[in-house]
Amino acid sequence: MLQQNQATTEPGAQSAPLIAIASVIVSMALIAIGNGLMFAFIPVRLGADGFDPTWAGLIVTGLSAGGLAGCILTGPMVRRVGHARAFMVLSALIALSNVAIGAGPIPLLWIAARALYGFAICGLFIVAQSWLNDALPNAIRGRVMAVFYVAYIGGLGVGYATLAAVDIHTAAVPLIGIAFTALSILPVGMTRLAQPPAPQAASVALGQAWRISPVGVVGMLAVGGLSMIISGFAPIHATAKGYSQADVALLLSAMPVGTLILQIPLGWLSDRTDRRYVLAGAAALAVVASLLAIVFDGGALMALVMIYLIWDGASESIYSLSSAHAADRARKEELLALSSSLLFAWSLSGFVVPGLVTALSAVFGTETFIYVGIFIASAFCLFVLWRVFAARPTPAVVTGSFAPMSAQTPLPVELAFAPDDPTSPTKD
Repeated sequence: MLQQNQATTEPGAQSAPLIAIASVIVSMALIAIGNGLMFAFIPVRLGADGFDPTWAGLIVTGLSAGGLAGCILTGPMVRRVGHARAFMVLSALIALSNVAIGAGPIPLLWIAARALYGFAICGLFIVAQSWLNDALPNAIRGRVMAVFYVAYIGGLGVGYATLAAVDIHTAAVPLIGIAFTALSILPVGMTRLAQPPAPQAASVALGQAWRISPVGVVGMLAVGGLSMIISGFAPIHATAKGYSQADVALLLSAMPVGTLILQIPLGWLSDRTDRRYVLAGAAALAVVASLLAIVFDGGALMALVMIYLIWDGASESIYSLSSAHAADRARKEELLALSSSLLFAWSLSGFVVPGLVTALSAVFGTETFIYVGIFIASAFCLFVLWRVFAARPTPAVVTGSFAPMSAQTPLPVELAFAPDDPTSPTKD
C-alpha cells in the first residue's frame, strides 16, 4: 500500500502514457460540445419566448459569479477528494445545471443553474490543467497543452453549430448537454493517469502580481470582461436584432475560428519582440473590429460573421499574450501565486463587467456591450502604450515561449505542494 501511495505522488511526467493523458483532453472536449450548445441555446430560447434581454444578461452575470466562486473553492475540494473525484463531482454539477435548464424557461432558476455551471466549469479547468501539468514532462508540455486548448475551443465551436439542427422548443438541447457531460465522465473515470498529491491552497496576491507585471494584471482585467461580454451578449444582441436560430449558431461557431487563426501569428510575433507591442496591436485590432460591429450592426450576416471572428480572436489573444508576458517577468518561485492572482483578476472582471453591461442594456439597448467593449479595449491599448513609452522598463527575468490559450478556458493554476514535503513533485 505504501508503494502504491508513493507511486501516485511521483510526477507522472516520466511514464504517463499518452492515452492516459488523452483521457483528460477528450473529457474536456466532450464537455465543450455540450457547453457550447447550452451557451448558444439560452439567449435564443429566451428571445423566442418573448423574455426581455435583461434576463439573458443576468444569466451571463450569474455564470460569471459562479466562476469566481469556483476559482476560490476548487483548491479545497481537490485537497479533500483528489483530482479524479473532483473532476467527476464537477461534471455532475454541470449535468444538474442542464437538468434545471431542461425544466423550461424559468429565468430565476436559469440564473441559479448557470451560476452552478460557472462554478463547475471553472473548477474543471483548474483540475484538468493542474493534473496535466503534473503528468507532462517539460519536453512536450507546451505542445500537449496547446492541443488541450484547441480541443476545447473546437468542441465549443461544434456545440455552437449544433444549435442550428435542434428544436429549441423541446428539451432536446438540455438532454444533449447532459449526454455529452455524462460521456465526458467516462474517459476520466477509466483513466490510469496518476493523480498528483494533495495540494495546498494557491494564494492570491494581486499586489505582488502588479509589481511583477502591471500589463499582465490589467490585461487579465481587460480580457475577463471582454471575453464574457462578447461570448455572452453577442447571441443576446443577435437574437434581439431578429437573426434566426441558424444565424446565431453560425455567428457563434465562427468566433472560435478567429481565436485559432489569430493567436498563432500573434504569438509568433510576441516571441520575437516585446510582447507589449503585440498586446497593444491586438487591443487596437479589437477596437477596430468592434467599431465595424457598430457600422454593420443588423446588416449582412456574413459581414458580421467576419467582424465578430476578428473581434473575438483579437480579444482572446490578449489573454494568452498577457499570461505569457507576466510569466516572462516572474521568478520560478513566484509563478504559482502569479497564476492564481491573474486567474482571480480575470474572474473578477468576468463577473463585474457583464453585470454592468446588463444594467446599462436595460436603458440603452442590447448593443451596449459593443460600446463597453470599445472602451475596455481602447483603455487597455492606451495603458500598454503608456507602459512601453512612459513607464520605466522592467526587464524580463526569464523569457518563455508563447502558448495559444482561450479566455473561455481559465489560466492553468498549478495547485501548490508543500515546499517541505519530500514527496512533492519537482520539475526541471
